[in-house]
Amino acid sequence: MNAPTPPRPIRALPDQLISQIAAGEVVERPSAVVKELLENALDAGSTQITVRLEEGGVKRICITDNGRGIPPDQMPLALARHATSKIASLDDLENVGTLGFRGEALASIASVAAVTLTSRTADGAHAWELEGSHEGTVVPSSGAPGTTIDVRDLYFNTPARRKFLKSEQTEFGHCAEVVRRIALARPDVSFTLSHNGKTVDHWMVSDMARRSAQILGSNFEEARLALDEGSGVLRIHGFAGLPTASKGRADSQYFYVNGRFVRDKLLVHAVRAAYEDVLHGDRYPSYVLALDLDPALVDVNVHPSKIEVRFRDGRAVHQFVFHAVQRALAATSATSHGSVPSPLPAADNLQASGPVWRPQQQTSFGSILNPEYRPTFSPSPFGAPGAGVAQSTERYGALWSNEPRDNIGPGATAADGGNGFRATADYTLPQAAPLSASSAQLAGEEFPLGFALAQLHGIYILAQNSKGLVLVDMHAAHERILYEQLKNALDAQIDGTDMSVQNLLIPVTFYADAVEVGTVQEHGDTLKTLGFDIAVMSPTTLAVRAVPALLKNADAQTLARDVIRDVREYGGSRVLIERRNELLGTLACHTAVRANRILAVPEMNALLRHMEATERADQCNHGRPTWVQIDINALDKLFLRGQ
Repeated sequence: MNAPTPPRPIRALPDQLISQIAAGEVVERPSAVVKELLENALDAGSTQITVRLEEGGVKRICITDNGRGIPPDQMPLALARHATSKIASLDDLENVGTLGFRGEALASIASVAAVTLTSRTADGAHAWELEGSHEGTVVPSSGAPGTTIDVRDLYFNTPARRKFLKSEQTEFGHCAEVVRRIALARPDVSFTLSHNGKTVDHWMVSDMARRSAQILGSNFEEARLALDEGSGVLRIHGFAGLPTASKGRADSQYFYVNGRFVRDKLLVHAVRAAYEDVLHGDRYPSYVLALDLDPALVDVNVHPSKIEVRFRDGRAVHQFVFHAVQRALAATSATSHGSVPSPLPAADNLQASGPVWRPQQQTSFGSILNPEYRPTFSPSPFGAPGAGVAQSTERYGALWSNEPRDNIGPGATAADGGNGFRATADYTLPQAAPLSASSAQLAGEEFPLGFALAQLHGIYILAQNSKGLVLVDMHAAHERILYEQLKNALDAQIDGTDMSVQNLLIPVTFYADAVEVGTVQEHGDTLKTLGFDIAVMSPTTLAVRAVPALLKNADAQTLARDVIRDVREYGGSRVLIERRNELLGTLACHTAVRANRILAVPEMNALLRHMEATERADQCNHGRPTWVQIDINALDKLFLRGQ
């Protein structure tokens, strides 16, 4: 046990020790030095910044800018503690519009490293230099207008702290990430980053679209949504990544408040909540978003590294960000966006990449399909009987074929010039055959997903549009459609509209344990809100008497067990608030058309039309794509056309 420390009198600490204590918070590692110096350069109005690092920034950090520069008589103050030109009063502190403002960064850095400050103002005849600390002497020097701060041998006088640093490459990685963060926020400034004499990154002056593509890569550039919304004093702009381009790590998430990179829990939660409808599980979206607001409405002085902020009205900011991102994602319907897969290898490269399938005598397709493949036929899950059939046939019949209109319709047979089948149900949405549609008709913006050609392996729908070939995962697409319909039906109840339910002619009874029976008795109102009428028939038997009309084709017993389980686990009120989307996603998944379900052409077209009319139709509830576009140029490359 250590001996007790003898009492010491209270006394003022020397400035050098005060600066070293502050350095423990400000100068955590080399990347913290890079951050502070870059922020100072931007505050000085720089449009060109060069960052040179050696040995991960431990040996040397040299940052040069073309900003306003520092007059020679003020250079000692720049290295003094709590000396700054950015604030002068409490009112300035509460309305901070600069990245730096405390006036302690340079002093803290100078206390644990050898610092040389060289600066020249625009009207200066030459540059001036100050080495060491604020007690040093300012001497004439050479240099262009702007400022250069050269930091050498970080922690040379505090070796214990230097031992906590990681490898050279790790420390450089942290420094490079800081440069990327700041460069993303300021595309109007050019940045150059070099390490050990080699240029690593160089970004010319551009705009946010190009800068974010350069830093986050081509994958982000091809799968992002532009966002720019304002409401009163709030404005959010930038890019939100498509859910189909999500990642396993949250390493491509950049949020800025008044130009300052922050990692704020409130903002992260708002964005994550906006993605809940389209991204579940352990996947993370990529985004570059900037929130602008009155500086008086946000406190940036709540953390030593200024990476956290506090809003005066956090709830209003959360709701604004949440709804703005949610609306952007809702616009990712098939009418606006799509994902384009990389072209397949050209035909002359296929042999080198692996064995090529050779045609053999086939009497059926059974042997080349999944052994468990069992095609089934049942009533269409898309559309419903109604008076709209005649109208849609009249309006879109010309796209069916060159046969007379009187012979065209969902029930036409091959002899009639139709599609070789007789439909089992009518369809209220337009059903158009693509085989003879003209280019002008296919190019119409009204049908961006085109028209169905066929079905592949009972899983995918092949459709033709003006760009080329569209592939649709029919289960994923139908799942999204049902999910959105269920959510809208549940939301409509808030306005007093009852959810449409389907009463079962013969109730479905099933065995239930005591807990399930008790859940039905206790949460009957919640179940009815969700569209389920489940009755207790005996201590061990439940009967499903009604289900939501949207789920009428699903297995009633499976749906009932799922909804009872979630209500039991999370409680009646919580399942409708916190777990609602997850529950509706489960119900939609059980109800969506299954794989190996054979669909007729009008059914496939009905699904395409539903997709075009559904928000967030580009991905299913789990964030997987529902369709991809292969343009005609990619297909031409496969067959070496035009070469």
